[in-house]
Amino acid sequence: MFHIVQYQPLRLITQSSLSSMCLKLMPLRPVAFAQIWKSWFSSYSLVGNKNIILMGPPGAGKTTIGRIVGQKLDCPVIDIDDDVLETTWNMSVSEKLQDVGNEQFLEEEGKALLEFSASGSVISLTGSNPMHAAGMQHVKKNGIVVYLDVPTTIIMSRLKSMKVDRIVGQSPSASLKDILQFRKQFYKRWCDIRVLCGGDITAEIAAEKVLDAVKRYQNSELETFISTRSSRSGRSMEKNSDKYFSDVVTQGLASDGGLFVPEKGLPKFTAGEWESLIEATYVERAQVILERCIHPADIPASKLAQIIETAYGENFACSKIAPVRHLTGNQFLLELFHGPTASFKDFALQLVPHIFAYCIPKSCNYLILVATSGDTGSAVLDGFSRLHDTDRQRIAVMIFFPEDGVSPIQKSQMVGCQKENAWSVGVKADFDFCQTAIKQIFTNSDYTGFLTVEYGTALAAANSINWARLLPQIVYHASAYLDLVHQDVIPFGSPVDVCIPTGNFGNILAALYAKMMGIPLRKCICASNENNVLTDFIRTGVYDLRGRKLIPTFSPAVDILKSSNLERYLHLIANEDGQLVTQLYNQLENQGHFQLQEDLLKKLQQDLVAGWCSEEDCLAAIHSVYSTTGYILDTHTAIAKVVADRLQDRACPIIISSTAHYSKFAPAILRALKIAEINQNPLSQLHLLSSYSPLPPVHWGLLETLKKKGNEDYQVCGADMSMLMSAVETLIQNHFMRVH
Repeated sequence: MFHIVQYQPLRLITQSSLSSMCLKLMPLRPVAFAQIWKSWFSSYSLVGNKNIILMGPPGAGKTTIGRIVGQKLDCPVIDIDDDVLETTWNMSVSEKLQDVGNEQFLEEEGKALLEFSASGSVISLTGSNPMHAAGMQHVKKNGIVVYLDVPTTIIMSRLKSMKVDRIVGQSPSASLKDILQFRKQFYKRWCDIRVLCGGDITAEIAAEKVLDAVKRYQNSELETFISTRSSRSGRSMEKNSDKYFSDVVTQGLASDGGLFVPEKGLPKFTAGEWESLIEATYVERAQVILERCIHPADIPASKLAQIIETAYGENFACSKIAPVRHLTGNQFLLELFHGPTASFKDFALQLVPHIFAYCIPKSCNYLILVATSGDTGSAVLDGFSRLHDTDRQRIAVMIFFPEDGVSPIQKSQMVGCQKENAWSVGVKADFDFCQTAIKQIFTNSDYTGFLTVEYGTALAAANSINWARLLPQIVYHASAYLDLVHQDVIPFGSPVDVCIPTGNFGNILAALYAKMMGIPLRKCICASNENNVLTDFIRTGVYDLRGRKLIPTFSPAVDILKSSNLERYLHLIANEDGQLVTQLYNQLENQGHFQLQEDLLKKLQQDLVAGWCSEEDCLAAIHSVYSTTGYILDTHTAIAKVVADRLQDRACPIIISSTAHYSKFAPAILRALKIAEINQNPLSQLHLLSSYSPLPPVHWGLLETLKKKGNEDYQVCGADMSMLMSAVETLIQNHFMRVH
């Protein structure tokens, strides 16, 4: 038996440790791929006695791919079926299964695995090995487990061609498809790395993907983040202050006032990889996409899977999580309101609190500061309230919302969702002031230092300025496209347009990111209300706040003039020119406007088109759609519907993001439907809407929230920084000092 050393992906390899492991520093450029791999792998991993362990369903190609990987690395290859089980049992695996039956087979297979040891090898497991916990714990201690993820339909076709008619666990009451689906939970539990092997991928290409994935796993220092305002020269001088995913989740805003973005961009998926997800569930798609965006050194794949399953489990009313519904003609709705607080914000804020709790140091308290134009507030409060008790004790939340700038039901949600560690603060100002106030608090080093020293409390952000907030939004845009393919609306590769009601630019930025990652989106249409600064900017390249005042509308979530996430997009199209971004935003801050160069405007207009909608047209669209289909749009979705009607050319389908449930905006909906008598009580308004038997039904979560008699007291502050900072300190004193 060999000596076992627990292995974790490396965060940093120093020059001294490189020397001690006999490694050579090599430039990562396209030269002699196999030679680089042999040199790197043999001098590091194999000296460390680590194995590459291939895992997946029967028919995934583990044996063939394992042999190719072994040849490339010039190391031993062990097939558990042929080299261990059949040698131990002196009979074929199929004969053993027939002889002892399913349960006894798993036990004897697991026992053989427990008695097996190897080092510096490529090991191909059986399809059922992962179902034996003790056996997997044994082999995993000395290796990196790679899950060869092949779509179930492909596996079934391969098994049929191989004339395999029985696998472990199959019985008259359990079909082959059911067994394959059942086993996925075990593959997800044990995997360190997932490699998508769908489509017509060859074993040779799959083997190279395995090697690439292992290399990524062991080199997390390559996946760093930078500020949108950092210069290239500054970055080269600050390599010792690299930021990783777990850092940017907890820090939120960069110290120079910029926003964090991945230095090397987002991962690209091949068409075949996307196609392998067509039949996947929403949760499965989320796991695959987020695994590629979050390095396992920050969150291991198995832990990430648990977090995703918790976030999108029973908390969403619809089993499809983000269903795509046909509306009319070539228009489809992406319904993003089935979460507990009835808006698209739930997709990030059911997930991010668990990510945040995992990433932060256990020894420090954290206060999450959030500015909201309506929907984010209740979503933050609900999401962080679902953490485990120990996490709630060290993580508190405070939201700032415009006191007179949200709907009555939105305010009822935010006030009613308050908990001991979660406060709502109404601010006598607009959303832009709330958002600017939080940025100023974060960049006030004297104040944040005082909170750390005096109370042992650090600040963090859960607004869409936090990078982790954007990633779940990429998932639902990708998933919507895959759903259209699955529904046979389009073949994979055919383009679609998307139209998104846009205020802070996060949702539409996530669509652009999905496009960069390989989803065939053609036009991203930005839909504004009467606060149409983004529409003007996209059409002219001039971002001009001079003389503009925020106009309260029926769609408060997009009542925004300063779109924070636009900065990330400008950084992208400016080829990561942080100095230019800094110049633009300094000019916006000091002079109230900036103008893009002509070449950047052309780039922007290749991605984006924009339009805006008046209040009258918004209500008219709600009435028209209900009259013709029986479906009720919320006020934000109605804006997108109006703009989509005006700007789409009908050359391809268009997906309209339905970002909130109409129940949140009952007075405007009742007015649009021309119902004369409107009771001012929010609960009565929802009951009235429900009496019309609308599609979709009135939101369950809102009804439950409004029925509860929660804490109706909340703090109201003037538009004054000192008052807001005092409120922050009061929450820290009342919560963390009481807990400890």
